[in-house]
Amino acid sequence: MSSQHTDPNYELSRLAGLISAEDFRTAVDREDITTVMVCVPDMMGRLKGKRLSARVFLDRITDGLNVSEACAYILATNVGMDPLGGFDLTGWDKGFQDLGMIADLNTLRVLPYMPGLALVHCEAVHPDGTPLEIAPRRMLRTQLDRLGELGFEARVGLESEFVLCNGLQPMVQHNLDYALDHPPALSDFFRYLEDTLPEAGVPIEATKTEGAPGQVEITFPYGPALQACDAYTVYKQTVQHLARRQALSATFMSTPFTGVGSGLHLHLSLWKDGAPAFDAVPSEELPETMRHSIAGLLSGMPHLAPLYAPNPNSYKRYATAHSFAPQYMNWGHDNRGCAVRVTGHGEGTHLEIRLPGADANPYLALAASIAAIVHGLAEKLTPPAPCRGDAYADRQAVPVLRDLAEALAYFDGSNFATSALGAEVVRHYAIAAEAEIAEHRRQVTDVERERWFDRA
Repeated sequence: MSSQHTDPNYELSRLAGLISAEDFRTAVDREDITTVMVCVPDMMGRLKGKRLSARVFLDRITDGLNVSEACAYILATNVGMDPLGGFDLTGWDKGFQDLGMIADLNTLRVLPYMPGLALVHCEAVHPDGTPLEIAPRRMLRTQLDRLGELGFEARVGLESEFVLCNGLQPMVQHNLDYALDHPPALSDFFRYLEDTLPEAGVPIEATKTEGAPGQVEITFPYGPALQACDAYTVYKQTVQHLARRQALSATFMSTPFTGVGSGLHLHLSLWKDGAPAFDAVPSEELPETMRHSIAGLLSGMPHLAPLYAPNPNSYKRYATAHSFAPQYMNWGHDNRGCAVRVTGHGEGTHLEIRLPGADANPYLALAASIAAIVHGLAEKLTPPAPCRGDAYADRQAVPVLRDLAEALAYFDGSNFATSALGAEVVRHYAIAAEAEIAEHRRQVTDVERERWFDRA
């Protein structure tokens, strides 16, 4: 369904997906839309905000005001929304003050499974209206601006994996990779998802079952980077909403079960002056822009790991060889064992960045990737030779970081991270990582009890 409608006779109750501000106003006047979810992506990439009266929302965007306010701790908390200390942004010493929310009207959309309700992404700002540099959406904008200063724009297609469960167990108990004979409950879920996402303004390219029990992969078409991330947050919310409607659960944990890893792969290409800058045939010499980009990724990403692998569970995905999650910072032509894979053909040649797990915040993972690419382009870095064999036996390459504590040591105080992101951003996400490590260290796990309870 088209995302823009200007015919005044159009039946507004049928609107779905991205809509214009004009059509939104008409829909509110006709009471087709009565409520607006005003949202800010949090540090985990979840949408946080309020349900606002649609008429109040209209009044506030007309007056140029913040459409709403929220406690600043939504951008300074752990996954359980526990108030944490130590952040410069907010805390008990600052009284947990508010932040402002400025609506990005280009993101207005209607969700087909929530009649009468619209959703809009917002920019998080300080009370004086200045941007919050640590906000994930702002961080991505900053890196896109840096890339633009070099004359490039990024186009991105996301590839998302999650595991669909009955309770805490996968709903399917065996490998259905590339299968087309799915159990009825899974086929029904696919049908609902494939019908609903495009109507929510989130077009999808393909749906498939993956190699692990209950694992699903959704791929999205290429588009502008910020729009891709905005759409992803709607997709993730939609997946979880539809799963609950079928008495299922969808987990985006990076490693939900021992030996099972779910990724969020970033398919990324650079464009310059309306033409692809990565146009190449994989068997031939890569263009200079792509070589510098690969070198930047391999050099920079180890310093930015808390942005794409944010919690201790994230690193368990890298622990198993031949799992399709990388163990070394290497690259190769159409090699799914590498951290960076060169894939596609001709104008469609691009990089697949396979480091982020399913638990990654797409804004942060992409901001880290672009920051590393900018580094490679600006410094004209040269990549090592491509991996031409088993990527898990590439002992010449730097190993992927083993855990969040090691990642934090590379990140906090890193000259590269500070130069690319700013000291304020590095400190903010370092504190978040420290909190995750501290929580993990104090918890006693089932594995510890099983191994040691009656043997110690």
